[in-house]
Amino acid sequence: MQTTDASVAAAAVRDGELIAYPTETVYGLGADALDPDAVAAVFDAKGRDRDDPISLAVPTVDAAAEYTDPTDRERAFMQEFLPGPVTVVLQRRSMVPDVLTAGRERVGVRVPDHDLALDLLAEVAPLTATSANVSGQPSARRVADIQGPLRDRLAVVLDGGRTPGGGSTVVDVERGEVHRRGHLADEVADWLERH
Repeated sequence: MQTTDASVAAAAVRDGELIAYPTETVYGLGADALDPDAVAAVFDAKGRDRDDPISLAVPTVDAAAEYTDPTDRERAFMQEFLPGPVTVVLQRRSMVPDVLTAGRERVGVRVPDHDLALDLLAEVAPLTATSANVSGQPSARRVADIQGPLRDRLAVVLDGGRTPGGGSTVVDVERGEVHRRGHLADEVADWLERH
């Protein structure tokens, strides 16, 4: 089902289903990030290696602290860059399942800067935050880009029109490491140098 109603997508997530949702970069593949079975379904739908962790999305920086244990420096960074196209790697809390993080103690956190995504996250969070594509294939910038077997696995596609594209910058603030350069990468690197 294709819709612009975040409540419909949220209901599907609560039922353990997979959805696609727009962000300020590309369409994301969403499921309940705390439900190991739903997370496993995301890996299966993408054909993603289980050793490659998936991030989670939340509606606010404060909400991130429900599922992670950020340091003061990490909080300051998040206040500066989120919502936005940046994924911050943080110490996870125990309710975050191993399947999401591939057994690691840290998890990537996103607060997307997109009204429809934030409406969805206000109703149901945290969600998985990974691109709505088969691993190794181009990311979806439009609903029409989500095709084939992946599209067939989705209960709801939340249509936010065309997205700008690109990827988030992935950063471990405590270690001062940028794992992946994307939007705002220069600004992130500059912040890490100054703080």
